[in-house]
Amino acid sequence: MTVSLFPAASFAELRTHLVALPAFDDDAARAARARQDNLTKPPGSLGRLEDVAVFMAGWRGTARPRIGKAQALVFAGNHGVCAQGVNPYPQDVTAQMVANFQHGGAAINQLCRASGAELSVVALELERPTRDFTQEPAMSEAEVLEAMAQGAAALDRQADILLLGEMGIGNSTVAAALATALFGGVATDWAGPGTGADIAGMNRKVAAIAAGVARHAEKKRDPLAVLAAFGGREQAAICGAILAARMARIPVLLDGFICTAAAAVLAPLGMDALAHCLAGHVSAEPGHRRLLAALGKTPLLALEMRLGEGSGAAVALSVVRAALEAHDGMATFAEAGVSGA
Repeated sequence: MTVSLFPAASFAELRTHLVALPAFDDDAARAARARQDNLTKPPGSLGRLEDVAVFMAGWRGTARPRIGKAQALVFAGNHGVCAQGVNPYPQDVTAQMVANFQHGGAAINQLCRASGAELSVVALELERPTRDFTQEPAMSEAEVLEAMAQGAAALDRQADILLLGEMGIGNSTVAAALATALFGGVATDWAGPGTGADIAGMNRKVAAIAAGVARHAEKKRDPLAVLAAFGGREQAAICGAILAARMARIPVLLDGFICTAAAAVLAPLGMDALAHCLAGHVSAEPGHRRLLAALGKTPLLALEMRLGEGSGAAVALSVVRAALEAHDGMATFAEAGVSGA
């Protein structure tokens, strides 16, 4: 029987459901690896492309996986911590960029078209920002669960892969606060310029993160409480979409620092909750490389991107498609009449 994670009445109830997360299909992965070893090439000569094909096989449960439908989800939210002057652009830009996504004018629209992904944009109560985490928790437990449920509901369960991204003025501060609370260190270890903060803006960002981490120090042992303390609705929605994708055995391509920081909330919950997630790229935001290392994720690409919007994941989708085309389309030594090693 398939367990539904959402709606959940409490964090405690959600945790009880996580024991039902599907596991990697070792049989399908072994069959995919055996196919790789018999294709007309030296074993291992396609490097990580071979590993990506095996990864996709294990999560899709077939030795020869294909991507018929790729879904890109971009979640947008606004943040109370912007009251601390951490953002170089006004919060109105969040709604304006959502409109740009919807009219096809943003980078993510072009990159999804190029890589063959269907884009959906979900705006999450932009007129009602979360609360300022330097003063109080950004969200209540009920608000977190509602946003997670919205993220889960946005998943197309017919998709073969899910790309995740976000938009929200101020959310690089939120991401750095989440990373600091989850993995330790100080604010300067994780905070970066985001969309272009100057020195004064960086100082305000670091001060806000440090104040928030000090205020909510008692919540560090509970990652869901950390999400409520610091997170935005888009971060919670990303978590919900990741869990829903896991239940549907749909692999996930994570975008940059903000998306990865949201996903990182799930890592301490057990059941290897991010095992079905690939890091699409490592961004130019300084904390991203450190965060990927903490999660044990090796990015597919390193292109010095720092846009967000799911843009790095969209470019990485082309790599995944290439891996599966080679895996499925190449002839084996026997089929080609070529002598193997």
